[in-house]
Amino acid sequence: MRTEELVFIDKPAGMLVHCAAWAGPRERALVDDVEQLLGEGWHPLHRLDRQTSGVVAFARAGTVPRWQAALAHADKRYWALVRGHVLQRVEVDHALRCSTRDGDAPDTAPKAARSLVTPLLQCQLERCSLVEVRLFSGRRHQARRHLKHISHPVIGDASHGKGPLNRDYRARWGIARMALHARSLALPMDGLQARAVAPLPFELRAPLVLLFGEAAIALLEASDAAIP
Repeated sequence: MRTEELVFIDKPAGMLVHCAAWAGPRERALVDDVEQLLGEGWHPLHRLDRQTSGVVAFARAGTVPRWQAALAHADKRYWALVRGHVLQRVEVDHALRCSTRDGDAPDTAPKAARSLVTPLLQCQLERCSLVEVRLFSGRRHQARRHLKHISHPVIGDASHGKGPLNRDYRARWGIARMALHARSLALPMDGLQARAVAPLPFELRAPLVLLFGEAAIALLEASDAAIP
């Protein structure tokens, strides 16, 4: 989706939104692709981790502060493949300490963070589940850290998950990336919503079909059909 002020981009896993000193040597990032496609003057309103795919919103220069304010009231939803069986909704109200990357001092107190985890599918072959995570705040790594907090870390998460488990799922089920996808983002706009939905990429769809079978196929077909 694109308006005169706002555009939604579907970021692939493995790409940075923009380069930063802590990320290592300069490389091609999503901001470079947006500039090549749309020209100069577009800025990301938020970030996704390198290994997270999905929706990123960009705003035209001069409108960024207004859209960043709208982002505080956004409807942000992720899909994640996690360890263990999630059988019911879990509301996570757990403050998170930010980092110097977020512009905070090292001794900054934890900041309020709230998420809602909703089960989508439970696997009969492995102890894993597909869940939706709705974020009501925007702390760094919030979905990943909240899922770890409730003992359901994201499969493939090298920082907040389990290395041996990640390697096992990679070898047996072909999950070669972090299984986290920014599924949808809706921003309030003039009394309506500017909304975008990113289809699940193939490198996640294929393992989900192996793990969940017909239930995954039905869920993916229904969710794809609902994309505006």
